[in-house]
Amino acid sequence: MFPNPPAILPPDPAPDIPPPPEPSHRRALGNGLLAAMLAGLSMLGPFSIDAYLPAFPAIQASLQASPLEVQQSLTFYMLSFSVMVLWHGALSDAFGRRNVVLVALVTFAIGTLGCAASHTVHYLWAFRALQGVSAGAGVVVGRAIIRDLYADAAAARLLSMVTMIFSIAPAIAPVAGGWIVKLLDWRAIFLFLFGYTVLLFVLCYRRLPETLPPHKRQPFNPRYLMRNYGQVFRSPLFHLKSGVVALNFAGLFVYITAAPVLLPVHLGLGPDQFAWLFLPAVSGIFLGALAANRVAGRISFSRQIGIGFCFLLAASIFNVCYHLWLPPALPWTVAPMFVYTFGMSMVAPGATLLALDLFPHIRGTVASCQSFASTLLAALVAGVIAPFLSHSVLWLAAGQMAFSASALALWLTSRAYRSMLLRHPTR
Repeated sequence: MFPNPPAILPPDPAPDIPPPPEPSHRRALGNGLLAAMLAGLSMLGPFSIDAYLPAFPAIQASLQASPLEVQQSLTFYMLSFSVMVLWHGALSDAFGRRNVVLVALVTFAIGTLGCAASHTVHYLWAFRALQGVSAGAGVVVGRAIIRDLYADAAAARLLSMVTMIFSIAPAIAPVAGGWIVKLLDWRAIFLFLFGYTVLLFVLCYRRLPETLPPHKRQPFNPRYLMRNYGQVFRSPLFHLKSGVVALNFAGLFVYITAAPVLLPVHLGLGPDQFAWLFLPAVSGIFLGALAANRVAGRISFSRQIGIGFCFLLAASIFNVCYHLWLPPALPWTVAPMFVYTFGMSMVAPGATLLALDLFPHIRGTVASCQSFASTLLAALVAGVIAPFLSHSVLWLAAGQMAFSASALALWLTSRAYRSMLLRHPTR
């Protein structure tokens, strides 16, 4: 039995939450532009990771670094990302959503220029960490903005719309990075990313609204923050529902971070052929988000999540069975990624919103804690698990299956635990 049930237990799938703000925010902006801006902010993460993966050999030669040292530049990014996302939400709860986004974009631009100018791998580590400190603000604050403005099915539809637009980034980032490093230099990847950040800052400065009015902001002091974080992290339901999203993403991320070994070594592909992995994965993300958008409000979150897990497990089982008997080969080694990411995008919106609604008065803080869980696991995957599993494609497939099966176990446990609390609310 889990101790310390959460202070707020929302019904499933339509939690009892306060009404959204006045619809003037929505009329002034429009779903399409808001989704595009929030997706653009979320793209900073995949652009920062996927675009420079094909440049690893060039970075290694230019900075006279070992393969492990170049790999650790990703680990430093993920660690700083995971630590700072704990604070983006709390900062936005205290100082407003828009202010945090704008400051984060300026910080990210400075870190990106530093990466382009790095002359040793140690400087690259430092500026990658600065990128990681700021890149997560868009994801965290974007979720809070969506929940500030919309409820239930409308929020799920907008979140899935953001995912559909966002899914462009993992598709084009490694392909564009491969061509840039082939035609220009690895530093040009970060210069292009700097230009993108400047354009995004201008758009957000002009059009991103403030969705959290001053009278709804929370005090920013250590005692209050510790109470809020303690309330979230003591909630078993938060860990269970956030763990579902984190583990499913880890099943994808283990392949992304293993791509510099999987594609050239196991499949014999060049730096300009990373699309073989990323296009199926991103196509699944896009179509899964589209499916989630279409079914939002028509079926319950629980049923939508169950359908998503059917795709996740089918892809994982096929992947393992194929590589048990046959050697890695195109397209069979990468084709299951389409089915896997389709299921992942079906599961994520419902699980994310159910976790956010556990504590509606501090949604920014909850969004931070969600992202912290996902990125901390992703950092572990990038620094330890992916390098260990990348020696064998079968091991990668088995690792992915273990992640998706663990996510399903957490989801079923959360359902059982919630049912227990409804029967015995004082326990």
